[in-house]
Amino acid sequence: MISLTLAEIAGIVGGRLHATDGRPMVTGSVEFDSRKLTPGGLFLALPGERVDGHDFAAGAVEAGAAGVLAARAVDAPSVIVPPLPPGKAHTGSVALTGDSDGSGAAVLAALGKLARYVVDVLTEGGLTVVGVTGSSGKTSTKDLIAQLLEPLGPTVAPPGSFNNELGHPWTALRADETTRHLVLEMSARGPGHIAELATIAPPKVGVVLNVGSAHVGEFGSREGIAKTKGELVEALPADGLAVLNLDDPLVSAMASRTRARIVGVGEHPQAQVRAEDITLDENARASFRLVTAQGAAPVTLPLYGEHHVGNALSAAAVALELGSTVDEVAARLSGVQRRSARRMEVTTRADGVTVLNDSYNANPESVRAALKTLASAGRSRRSWAVLGEMGELGPDSVSAHDEIGRLAVRLNINRLVVVGEAAAAMHQGASHEGSWGDESVLVPDTDAAVALLREELSPGDIVLVKASKVAELWRVADALLEEGVA
Repeated sequence: MISLTLAEIAGIVGGRLHATDGRPMVTGSVEFDSRKLTPGGLFLALPGERVDGHDFAAGAVEAGAAGVLAARAVDAPSVIVPPLPPGKAHTGSVALTGDSDGSGAAVLAALGKLARYVVDVLTEGGLTVVGVTGSSGKTSTKDLIAQLLEPLGPTVAPPGSFNNELGHPWTALRADETTRHLVLEMSARGPGHIAELATIAPPKVGVVLNVGSAHVGEFGSREGIAKTKGELVEALPADGLAVLNLDDPLVSAMASRTRARIVGVGEHPQAQVRAEDITLDENARASFRLVTAQGAAPVTLPLYGEHHVGNALSAAAVALELGSTVDEVAARLSGVQRRSARRMEVTTRADGVTVLNDSYNANPESVRAALKTLASAGRSRRSWAVLGEMGELGPDSVSAHDEIGRLAVRLNINRLVVVGEAAAAMHQGASHEGSWGDESVLVPDTDAAVALLREELSPGDIVLVKASKVAELWRVADALLEEGVA
């Protein structure tokens, strides 16, 4: 973050000083975990399920923090933020666990104001903010964009999926006077959420990847999801850039909702940044010809799954806009790394069993992509799909799970292990499709899944593990990998 005194921060967020004359200077990081504070940092006093950050304020300052951003008086130099108006305690895409009095929401609102001030200052100095949204692929694409932009100048991007009204300003405040690119992943749990995030760090470049079924239970329909995802392109300035996936009709239709210049990406013949001649190797890693108005170049992605082609094209469009050449983009895409955990994380054990750990989250679109990756990589091996609940699908839940089970059969996945009663329709769909016998099995929980796999896995098998967070299938992947890694 740029250096600011506590008095300056109080003025920015509309707060008042407590136990300080306001002269202490914040020169370090802004943190909500007191264990991660750096000297001169600012501590966020946020409530939690078991503890309240206000109780750690004094200790944070003793550990070197310059001060605290708090909702009530604490025994430390601090800025006390104003309370939110009635009814505003939980706006945004996430409500803090334990925030019964709205104090956490008040601190988050102040944090957003602070981030906006810092971003405005840095934008005047040449910072470019890139926003990324979509129903699936946001984190992987954010990671790709960051890796393509880093050679062009210092770049800040969030770790993992830190993409709500806490992670968004927290990430923005990692930027300082040296930062040239700020890449932000933007999520939504309802209408207006992306628009709200865009007011915290106004994007110059906006990327919309796709419109799927994730959170359809909250939005009511894919059209409702599209309306909210399009809030990103509506927030772009006239001299900005909207990167739209022309292979998704709901995304391409967003062209009419923005003042910004548009670059279409995809396999669509009218895409200005497109992929031609896509092939997959024996591990489902894609190669293609990157075609742009500036020229063409070959790309070989080291990432698993054909779905990464679309992500790579969006990242390429951003990098080309911000100064890279086609050859530079192609070379850097061919050398990218997976940065976020549990997203098609591929590990081979000493006995040759390969685990595709894609257990961070799941929706119908991402599960279909993962199954296709498994089918491609498992053509000469026995393949296993260990799948759990896809959450927040509303009335479409049963049919969506049923269709995934049927798809596993159509893709010739050898064994399907469905975990948990909430995902039972997957097992039913697989059992009703084709002539499967005991190839599909429904187990009650992760322990049962692990026990089954330990008994029946053979050396050389390949296993996909994927479900929504609520299913906790990462426990299955971790247990498999504890058996030994090559």
